[in-house]
This record gives sequence, C-alpha cells and structure tokens, in this order.
Amino acid sequence: MSALRDALRDLSEDVFFDLLESEEAYLLVLDVPGVSAESLELAIEDGRISIDATREKEPGGDYRYLEENRSLFFDVDLPLPDDASDAGAEATVDRGVLELTLPKRGASGETTIDIVDEDS
Repeated sequence: MSALRDALRDLSEDVFFDLLESEEAYLLVLDVPGVSAESLELAIEDGRISIDATREKEPGGDYRYLEENRSLFFDVDLPLPDDASDAGAEATVDRGVLELTLPKRGASGETTIDIVDEDS
C-alpha cells in the first residue's frame, strides 16, 4: 500500500485526496470538480489504477474566457495496493468528488469500473 500512498503524495499540490483503509477495503476519495460520470474513465489493469477525467465547463450567457487557470483534464495512473482486488471495486461521483472502493485480497487482469453520478 505504500506505493499507492507515495504515488498520491507525488501528485500536483492542486490535487486533493484522502486515502482510507478498513479491514475489508481501501477507499480513495479524490476531488474532481466539474467532472461527471460521463466525463470520467476509470480502469484497473496490470495492477494499476487509471483515472482519466475531463471537466465540463461552458461560460454562461454572453461571457467568454479571458483567462483560464482551472485544469480541464485530470489523467493519473496509480499503483493498486498489493492486497487490493479489482473484483468488486466500486466508484461513485457526487458533486465533483470521486469515491473509489477497492476490496482487499489480490488483483489480476483488467476491470472497467462503472461510475455512478449521484448528482442526477
């Protein structure tokens, strides 16, 4: 699990996350403002967690951008903890917060995870 913790620490200081652990699972909570389930891809393959998100943003009314400082893309590849399993992994997105639950007990193969948008 230290490899995941180290990889999270190496992310940009603009990325906010929490990593929690219970006897049965890990819970990764990641802020992804402006991202919905439709604009987020999450997969586990070869012991790696791949998160690719695009923030949807449209200026309202007659406005146009003069300057943009908020990133539109979030693309990260993290190691799966050695004792975590991709089988039974669950993910939800609610108000720009991604919660990824990874059950414990070995990992293998590839799993694509469906993301539930709780904003809808």
